Amino acid sequence: MLWFGSVFAIVISFCIFDRNNYLTLLASLIGVTSLIFNAKGNPLGQFLMIIFSLLYGIISFTYSYYGEMITYLGMTMPMAVFALISWMKNPYKGNKAEVKVNHLSPKEWWIMWILATLITIGFYFILEYFHTANIIPSTFSVITSFVAVYLTFRRSPYYAIGYAANDIVLIVLWLLATIEDVSYMSVVVCFIAFLVNDVYGFINWNRMAKRQAED
Repeated sequence: MLWFGSVFAIVISFCIFDRNNYLTLLASLIGVTSLIFNAKGNPLGQFLMIIFSLLYGIISFTYSYYGEMITYLGMTMPMAVFALISWMKNPYKGNKAEVKVNHLSPKEWWIMWILATLITIGFYFILEYFHTANIIPSTFSVITSFVAVYLTFRRSPYYAIGYAANDIVLIVLWLLATIEDVSYMSVVVCFIAFLVNDVYGFINWNRMAKRQAED
């Protein structure tokens, strides 16, 4: 029901606000499908995320969101590859359609936040060099993206919280883009659907963690 509702919202918004950029429609449908599989802990979701990252990088380039392009092509897509490998190597009791949930130690949480801060500072100067549109929210997108992909790679239920935070930043970014071109409203609706799916992902991963702990 969640997948059908998300697809319906994306297609309707595309028909109302866009009707031209089919690449955006394709990316949105692949992206929301990947989130459903990710929410179930299925490695197929990471494979679809690789494809989505490539398409989203191209879309971001069209609006000079170089931060988004660099982040997704240079960080999210490679990390999705590593996450795919990690998830495939860690199935739950041999079930290749469900990954074994992992829990990070306090030390690793500190390491993650230090890395996220250093990477974000570095990216800020890169984005400034390329005259990235709306640089402040673009910079926030970097840190939320890194946290999301890192936690995904480490198989933590909190990966979904990272992606939900990133969804909120991206909703703001593309709302700013719609001021100049209303067709980007379809991208806004896409990330609203992503936000709902990521909240579901967090809830379901906690259910998975509890069930796996009891087995």
